[in-house]
Amino acid sequence: MNKGMIKHITGWVFILMGIVLLLPTLVALIYKETTGYSFIIISLISFIIGLLLIYKKPKNQVIYAKEGYAIVALSWIIIALIGAMPFILSGEIPVFFDALFESSSGFTTTGASVVADVDALSKCTLFWRSFMHWLGGMGVLVFIIAVIPLIGGGQNMHLMRAESPGPMVGKLMPKLRSTPMILYGIYFGLTVIEVILLIIGKMPLFDAILNSMATAGTGGFSMSNAGMSLYNTYCQFVISIFMILFGVNFNIYFLILGKKITRAFKNEEVRCYLAIIALATIVIAFNIRGDYSSIWMAFHHSLFQVASIMTTTGFSSVNFNLWPQLSKTILLILMFIGACAGSTGGGIKVSRFIILCKDAFNELSMLIHPRRVKIMKMDGKKIEKKTFHNVCAYLFIYTIIFTVSLLLISLNNYDFATNFSAVAATMNNIGPGLNLVGPATNYGFLSDFSKLVLSFDMIAGRLELFPLLILFAPGTWKK
Repeated sequence: MNKGMIKHITGWVFILMGIVLLLPTLVALIYKETTGYSFIIISLISFIIGLLLIYKKPKNQVIYAKEGYAIVALSWIIIALIGAMPFILSGEIPVFFDALFESSSGFTTTGASVVADVDALSKCTLFWRSFMHWLGGMGVLVFIIAVIPLIGGGQNMHLMRAESPGPMVGKLMPKLRSTPMILYGIYFGLTVIEVILLIIGKMPLFDAILNSMATAGTGGFSMSNAGMSLYNTYCQFVISIFMILFGVNFNIYFLILGKKITRAFKNEEVRCYLAIIALATIVIAFNIRGDYSSIWMAFHHSLFQVASIMTTTGFSSVNFNLWPQLSKTILLILMFIGACAGSTGGGIKVSRFIILCKDAFNELSMLIHPRRVKIMKMDGKKIEKKTFHNVCAYLFIYTIIFTVSLLLISLNNYDFATNFSAVAATMNNIGPGLNLVGPATNYGFLSDFSKLVLSFDMIAGRLELFPLLILFAPGTWKK
């Protein structure tokens, strides 16, 4: 284990946090809020710690997969802790476990909140909550790699693999450092387009920026207790479309930019992703049509909530906790499916379900025709055994963590739907669940222990489990 490089790269994480904490400070200056001082203090502390850690660059700069996973896991724990400090110092979220929960929820793009009165928060705190979504959506280490040459060669791939959601990560460009730059270029461009479209819909500039950052990161922190019901139908529709767009694998956008449109639209995962959204939207729209003035409004709110849950954004235009059981059951299923691999969305990922379905049909075919040899393919490429084994291992570990978390949360003695959906909503980085953790409520009533468990689930879910587990494995730190 190259502990020197781990210390060096986490030092850059402290420096990055010191820099980005100045952004809400600027917002505080614009709106003349004293809350900005808490961000300045934490920014300076973070920056100084970072400088001390990177002061002496290690001679051995080689890192392998083990170091990559450890660096990413440590970095996300660090940013969650640093992100919580301004909440505590400002007094807006004074309890440590509440602040840690809010920070973890922000960076992991979960959007689950402990704040009872969001309208009472300062503008700079509101900005920080949404910016955490935007930064965490594409990845903190991916951002650092895009702007700072931390290490050379293909070693950056170990960091990207550990932080990027989905069963596989590939290079977009021959030079790996170009990959995160392209990703963030697309990410920033789509965010700006959404801001412009929301302003056209007469959404205030500040609201448009914050909602666009939350949509881009598929986060879900709202600026008001009213959620997205605060805005008109046009703005809600724009947000629906962009939630779906940010749930698509970003490699698809690279193909479109490279004028390989046919290849982009032949992607199996994207087609399956869009088909699930379409089918769920239609079924729910007909199921809730009696609750709204017209089938159009039923379809509108159905599309918004399906897009929000499927992409694990977590916004709500209505209180879907009041919908019929069929609609709520469909939304609960969508929580687990999630968005595409390589997107900013969470969940198990559509690609994993496709791989498992292909394997199931392959096994069924072999029972009927034992001598038949069928190669599993996805997008015309062979699915390697290593990829399939990774998917199986992921689902097994996912089930274990989910079950243990559910048992621990059950100590609160709340109803099963609340406990189950709370774990599902946090582990899949969605935000709102059902019953007591529905879209009209928050997680503030849970015990400190439960908030700590769910904070772990949020980070584990965002990092796809393995990095966080490797961090705590005894063999990781042996030479």
